[in-house]
Amino acid sequence: MGSTEIQTPASDFRYIPLSYSHADSQASALRLILTIHPDWEGPDNKIEFVRFTDGITNTLLKIINRKPGWTDAQIDNEAVLMRAYGNGTEVLIDRERETKSHALLASLGLAPPLLARFNNGLLYRFLRGKPCGHFDLISPPIWRGIAQRLGQWHAVLPSQGINATTVKDLTVTETPDAAINQQDEEFSVIQPRRAGPSMWAILQKWILALPVATPEQRSRRANLQEELQWIVSELDDGKGLGEDGLVFSHCDLLCANVIVLPSEDGSALSEDGIAQVSFIDYEYAVPAPAAFDIANHLAEWVGYDCDYSMIPTKSVRRQFLTEYAKSYCQHRSIDAASQSEIVDKLYNDVDRFRGIPGFYWGVWALIQAQISQIDFDYANYAETRLGEYYAWKRELDGSREKAGDELPLREQRWAQEA
Repeated sequence: MGSTEIQTPASDFRYIPLSYSHADSQASALRLILTIHPDWEGPDNKIEFVRFTDGITNTLLKIINRKPGWTDAQIDNEAVLMRAYGNGTEVLIDRERETKSHALLASLGLAPPLLARFNNGLLYRFLRGKPCGHFDLISPPIWRGIAQRLGQWHAVLPSQGINATTVKDLTVTETPDAAINQQDEEFSVIQPRRAGPSMWAILQKWILALPVATPEQRSRRANLQEELQWIVSELDDGKGLGEDGLVFSHCDLLCANVIVLPSEDGSALSEDGIAQVSFIDYEYAVPAPAAFDIANHLAEWVGYDCDYSMIPTKSVRRQFLTEYAKSYCQHRSIDAASQSEIVDKLYNDVDRFRGIPGFYWGVWALIQAQISQIDFDYANYAETRLGEYYAWKRELDGSREKAGDELPLREQRWAQEA
């Protein structure tokens, strides 16, 4: 991690009254970086911009200064990441919550320090390391490192995400019944066990944001709302780890959001052969059941192309949870004798939640299909991910077996012992 700036509440961060412009990318980014680094202006500096992503959710630029005589490590330690928000993303993401969550994580050494906010984004320190690729997630040294880091997240972070004194600022704005369209008079908004921000409230917000211009769209949204009501009634039971069954969760641990950190000797592994990792991108971080956050990550082992042959088997899932529980107990100062009990409970809970990531990202993709301008078939992706959810539900009620249909590959892999 780069510099060690002292973290302050998000409302106290430096605010820069400027905006990043996609049409004038380099010039607008240069104005932002020179505002926080005026010493980077002049003939002894060589500022470069490295584009990481450019999509509907954000534009991410790494801004570096190749000063003469600086080593690569020195350059990276002073590098800044600029995240500029995409148009329309407020439908999916609460940017104020993201900023405050990042600040909390940074204060505990779990995220790179925030430097400033600007009109449509954030500036923060670059995190040295290597982003994971699809196949990295199935590497035991890496998934063990992920399990340990996730156990730490769930153990040390308050379940509300930020301090209780400011949690009201992060509450997801739920559309009241009176604001729902007249054709939705029968529409009943869910009420999770705990008020305030949670993945349940996020899902409700997303379903309310689905298009209703046609009878087919209205019917689809009504059906998804019925499914959400059933899911909440079954799984929002307050029996998981954390306060009232919720822990502060990342909720988007795909491969690119896992960074393998270099050790002091430059290698990627610690003395015990486990990779040291950190998590980035906290756009979807919110209180959620630990089993959801874990199941959501394990679902990402299939990659962007949904290769279900990559789903972790029973034995691998138990090993993952063993590493997780070891870390969770260590950071919560829980007696080691409780680890096996936590593993057993989580093993069953993750199994119960295995279909929910498909529902979560399926609804998300339906919205993206309406607002995204990037070259990706979100509509088809939505059907694929929702298909995971419905396949899981068919196993629960036995309808797949009763119909004599073949067990889907994802379910086959999930039920495989080794």
